[in-house]
Amino acid sequence: MTGSYRAPETSHRFVLDTVRAADRDRFLAALFAPDPARRGLLALLAFDHELARTRIVTREPMLARIRLEWWREAVAEAAGSGQPRAQPIVESLSEISRRHGLGAERLTALIDAREEEIDGPLDVVRAGHVLADLELAVLGVSDLATRDAARSVGAAWLMGEGPERDALLAEARAQQSIIDPAALPILLPALALDGGLSPWRKPFAYWWAARRGRY
Repeated sequence: MTGSYRAPETSHRFVLDTVRAADRDRFLAALFAPDPARRGLLALLAFDHELARTRIVTREPMLARIRLEWWREAVAEAAGSGQPRAQPIVESLSEISRRHGLGAERLTALIDAREEEIDGPLDVVRAGHVLADLELAVLGVSDLATRDAARSVGAAWLMGEGPERDALLAEARAQQSIIDPAALPILLPALALDGGLSPWRKPFAYWWAARRGRY
């Protein structure tokens, strides 16, 4: 662990509100993680959301790369030992990266994966795997079966409907009896990919699936 750092509560609240508004399905699932892992998952989801917004907030490739370079510098500060820059997501990332020993190179890997969207389609497998690995580190899960399931769900989440996504979900669910239950907060969003769940039913569906160890 590089050092201790505690982000302001206002930063954690900003992150929570951001994810709740932008990514409700994964927000609901993250709530099943205990603190401080819950805050870690939300910080990673907010970070991923900001990276994904790059192609929306600017259409100019050079400006997009400048924006991502800002994030590379920010995560280097977040994972370091000094004071991170005063931006809520960076501050939350700094707390969780130092607590869980997430080096700058691991956070930068997600930036590198998202950079592909500037010039072409996103490599959903690469991006999904990188985020899943970061989330597993926050949850303290490292066994191969759970990693494979989390990676499959992570990649499927970024895909449109189709046989490839269905195959990934099937692969993930084939591990249900042997996965580490601590990873359920990042596996439960698979339920939303099946369709048919109304917004008001999702919280109960997630709760019931978590109790049964299903996703």
